[in-house]
Amino acid sequence: MDNFLQELVSEAAEKRPDSPSFRDGDSTLSYAQLEQQSNQLANMLREYGLQAGDRVAVFLPRCTLTAVAVYGILKAGGVFVPVDPTFSAAALNNVLQSCTARFLLTKSSKVRTLRQLLNSEHPIEVLIGMEDEQLGDVPALTATVPWTALTEFDSRNGTSLAGQVSEESPAYIMYSSGSTGAPKGITHSHRSGLAYAKYSVEAYSVGHDDVIANHSPLNFDMSTFGYFSSCLACASTLIIPAAYAKMPASLASLCSEHRVTIWYSVPLALAQMLRSGAIHECDLSSLRWILYGGEPFPVSELRELMRLLPQAEVSNVYGPAEVNQCTIYNVPRSLLDGAASNVPIGQVWEGAQGLLLSDDNEIVEGDQPGELVIASDTMMLGYWARPDLDERAYYFYDNQGKSTQYYRTGDWVRRDSDGNLWFLGRHDRQIKIRGYRVELDAIERELHEHSAIQEACVFWIKKDGEKEIRSQVVSVGNAPLDVNELREFLRNRISPYAVPAQIDIVDTLPRNSNGKTDRVSLRRHAEEALLSSDGGVPCR
Repeated sequence: MDNFLQELVSEAAEKRPDSPSFRDGDSTLSYAQLEQQSNQLANMLREYGLQAGDRVAVFLPRCTLTAVAVYGILKAGGVFVPVDPTFSAAALNNVLQSCTARFLLTKSSKVRTLRQLLNSEHPIEVLIGMEDEQLGDVPALTATVPWTALTEFDSRNGTSLAGQVSEESPAYIMYSSGSTGAPKGITHSHRSGLAYAKYSVEAYSVGHDDVIANHSPLNFDMSTFGYFSSCLACASTLIIPAAYAKMPASLASLCSEHRVTIWYSVPLALAQMLRSGAIHECDLSSLRWILYGGEPFPVSELRELMRLLPQAEVSNVYGPAEVNQCTIYNVPRSLLDGAASNVPIGQVWEGAQGLLLSDDNEIVEGDQPGELVIASDTMMLGYWARPDLDERAYYFYDNQGKSTQYYRTGDWVRRDSDGNLWFLGRHDRQIKIRGYRVELDAIERELHEHSAIQEACVFWIKKDGEKEIRSQVVSVGNAPLDVNELREFLRNRISPYAVPAQIDIVDTLPRNSNGKTDRVSLRRHAEEALLSSDGGVPCR
């Protein structure tokens, strides 16, 4: 296996120089072009003072330029830090300050946010992707360089690390989207990124004829499949522009046009194409593998997806960003005829080991539930400059004089007789109500069993000094729902103390840029509404 991530592009350019590496619907980069432009960017960065290990923020919309940025930064010996392209100036600055990024790569479409950033205290010294006149009256930087200047730099010898960077050196830092408090930067090495690329290429038999749909923004860990695994296999990655991601019909049409063979996203993107009828109307016969993860997929919609695309293997993929992927479950066709209401997250894949721990850190055997901990060479180095988080993140298992480091996922699972793991809920989504332990994810699963509910989210707020359970639900087709009937439905399935004190019927649930339900936002808005009112009127 190669020692550095950037070698993936250089080797692919040697093997298949004219093959498309990245596309975005409007433009296409061959592997030879990606090699050339990433070399030029590497030489530009070094010319402006980048040293091995320096962090470079990537604040770009979803486009082929992100691939040039990723590989150019790595070739220069830097660490790329993708930033959510929807971030405000304040959120962007939180990330920049956390990782002390002196370099920022961007585009003119971000000019308004950048003006606000540059008029505040920030660590940026070199800004690539803009011109001074575009920024207007802002404090001067060491250098402001437009993308057109790339052609002035050598397109060869982009990589000259000379021992300054090792396979254990940081390669990229991903910050959790929508987090509160101090930013949490998940730091991966060249070794962990390459290990994930290798395992995923083998698991999904990725080849040079494949076209991978990269639906996730660069700051979401799912994107590493399209950026790393694809290059290892000399395949092509279709970067889904944000405008297409928001329009299911256009998205399905784009995938049909580019003959996508592998899809990987959160369930919402697939569900939206189903609900809009886009999958019915477009030719997606080229799809051979559909991967989903991040959240459970409602089984009724999963069945429909499998009926409509019978040629495609469907897999439930699981793994926190801290370890990339670590389990996989290939959904059997028998699901179509069964009565299952959920699917497992599968078994720990090659190169990883998994244990289940009790609350007392004892190893759990049999079918008893426990927290899943993972040891893998795809594991992160740690959280950037957050030793307080590192201390809580790991479990060390001593066996016959050898100590193995495991990452604590915080996810509660159980193992069935076939060896498959079933997700039960987040350990930190367990709360106590009047002395009773309540699994909020379990309540969500029961709500999803209601035939008239399309989506549901359960969360808790603090009211009058006590925890109170609340829920928001979206009905199928936004048809009317009876809250009292929903409460009775739940009373017949869960304990009375676990029934939400308030159930709100809404048109949509808030989502973060990754497509996951934004529970942090839900809880914050509910508590703010409570403070600004007389305490609210729960549904009875």
